[in-house]
Amino acid sequence: MGRQIVHRLLVSFPALLGVLFLCFCLLQVVPADPAMIIAGPEAKAETIAAIRLELGLDRPIPIQFAEYIGRVLRGDLGRSIISNKMVSEELALTIGPTVELMLGAMLIAVPLGLALGTFAAVRRGRLSDRVIMAISVAGVSMPVFFIGLILIQYVGYKWGLLPFTGRTGPIWDGGLPSLILPALTLGLVLIGPIARLTRTAVLEVLGADFVRTARAKGLRETVVIVHHALRNALIPVVTLIGLQAAFLLGGAVVTETMFSWPGVGRLAVGAIVSSDFPTAQGAIMILAIAFLTINLLVDVLYVYLDPRVQRS
Repeated sequence: MGRQIVHRLLVSFPALLGVLFLCFCLLQVVPADPAMIIAGPEAKAETIAAIRLELGLDRPIPIQFAEYIGRVLRGDLGRSIISNKMVSEELALTIGPTVELMLGAMLIAVPLGLALGTFAAVRRGRLSDRVIMAISVAGVSMPVFFIGLILIQYVGYKWGLLPFTGRTGPIWDGGLPSLILPALTLGLVLIGPIARLTRTAVLEVLGADFVRTARAKGLRETVVIVHHALRNALIPVVTLIGLQAAFLLGGAVVTETMFSWPGVGRLAVGAIVSSDFPTAQGAIMILAIAFLTINLLVDVLYVYLDPRVQRS
């Protein structure tokens, strides 16, 4: 397993470098000049030119990117143009809330998706199966912002059951109520795909010889379904969860903006809107690292669920 992890890390580094370079180039074409933002709207052209020279903005993009990567490797992510704070300090304040939001969404979506998909497979062709599949299709069809607006309008504003703006603190310090609606917004969209794929995978496994053998031994149906059928059906589901990590990260940007959640996604949106390029680049780098890390965890789960992957 250790060799596979090292190989995956070696493959992930060029991917991360490519994402950073692409985003670096895209930020360069934004119709805003960081030097003008720093100097102010009434600054003279000579002052703006001097700032551009000091920041190295007059150099070719590949050289600027190489210098940026060199600073990143030294742990220097730059300083925010807007707040004049170190980007690393601002990111440190936002990583925790984003991790809470992602974990909360996964804790809602994965158990419910697995349970609904397995139950639908066991009850194949019956009314409960059709209802679950209909709900799953509806969940896949609805965008994140629509679900968020519905929850804000009714659960948060009209009924006043839960807070729907800001973060009152970490979950261990009374922040759980403010986390529920954002996490539910992300989680509800992910339940549908997990349930549908779980149903398909469990149906395929239920017809396998080892499942018939387990039943012939007199094992309880619950044991057969959970310990034999579901576990062997998890590999494609784990693949889906890994692929949906990109969706969760993208959805987190929308969700954090809607609920004023102080995470990395909201920080990235604010930085791009205000042309705060150092902060935007740092936030994009953190999101890219999170995506690659989730894919690495999926590879590790492959080995745990199917030891043949390690032998191959």
